[in-house]
Amino acid sequence: MKTVARHVKDCLALVGQLPTLEVNLVEAVGCILAEDVVAPWDLPVTDCGACDGYALRTADVRGASPDEPVTLTVVEQVRAGDINPVSLLPGHAAKIASGAPLPLGADAVLALEYTDGGLARVQIRSAPQVGENIRRQAEDVAAGNPIVPAGTRIGPRQVALLAGAGRERVLVRPRPRVVVISIGDELVGPGSSPRPGQVFDANGHALATAAADLGAHVFRVGPVSDQRGALRNVIEDQVLRADLIITTGGLSRSESDTLAEVLEPLGEVNFSPVAMWPGRIQGVGLVGNGVPILCLPGDPVAAQVSFAVFAYPALRAMAGWSNQFRPTLRAKVDRGWYSPRGRREFVRVRLEGDPDKGYLARVQGGPHQLLLSALGTSNALAVVPEDVTDVQMGDELVCILLDD
Repeated sequence: MKTVARHVKDCLALVGQLPTLEVNLVEAVGCILAEDVVAPWDLPVTDCGACDGYALRTADVRGASPDEPVTLTVVEQVRAGDINPVSLLPGHAAKIASGAPLPLGADAVLALEYTDGGLARVQIRSAPQVGENIRRQAEDVAAGNPIVPAGTRIGPRQVALLAGAGRERVLVRPRPRVVVISIGDELVGPGSSPRPGQVFDANGHALATAAADLGAHVFRVGPVSDQRGALRNVIEDQVLRADLIITTGGLSRSESDTLAEVLEPLGEVNFSPVAMWPGRIQGVGLVGNGVPILCLPGDPVAAQVSFAVFAYPALRAMAGWSNQFRPTLRAKVDRGWYSPRGRREFVRVRLEGDPDKGYLARVQGGPHQLLLSALGTSNALAVVPEDVTDVQMGDELVCILLDD
């Protein structure tokens, strides 16, 4: 029987990083940067005011206070974008907007609230320090210095920095295009009226959401019949737009489950029993023109566990993440149970506690019960090693965090 670690390696070996792509900043959001971006020029490009006020020479206003203001002559109004700032002579000031270039000779900017706001002459009611309310040239970023390193996930803060440095396009690992296919004659979509023997397709929606949470472009297909021709046509169609296909269901050995048979002429996919619970049979391989496919169990709890253990790191690897696995921590369990010999068990738990006092893992539902209600209240998976059969209350287990 295949180990969990071996199956993880097989999944990662098939996917690899997606080729880099140059995109504009809006399209780059959520992607991993594939280049080191350096500043093409200083930011700010010149000394400038950090607030609305008056640019002045501090030597002219020493001792200024509300009771004894100092009056200066206003010679100019400097606005953001001006390219030829005025030079200040002793006894003069310039009204300045936030972000405007600092006049030559000025060594401070006094905020408006410490003045009378005069236009021709201004009363200065406070004595600023040298450098007060001035943003110095290159104090944010100096030309030639790195501003965003490769491997960074681009979000709003990175977009602000890149745009502020003048970059319009960047090189990224694109978001993977993921097709999620739910398989089974018994499945109907939520919102339908099921007949006896039919069940709602929970997996298609849940797995599509899980992939989308990782930043993937997701195409959800299903429910799809087990009928060979229909299933083959769907997979052949979806290969054309997928970087990764994830199927759920159709893995049992019964005659009604036809996935392995349908995939045989479409590529090379290996279906193996994996030493885990829940989720025993897993499939991994390539279809079409080398498109990776992960075949997950049909049980909703087993499908979610399998996604967290196998599909999550595969998608992170494709997107260019250096850290591909979900974070873990150790927690003591609140009860004991028997764990299947020779299998790595993933038990749904809810973690409580903090780093200083430690964590408690409260088992949700019975460890062997595959309950959607228990999965819904869980925020982690407690991992029982293959060689452990008797878990005792208070035992400390590694827990895979499910919430980002």
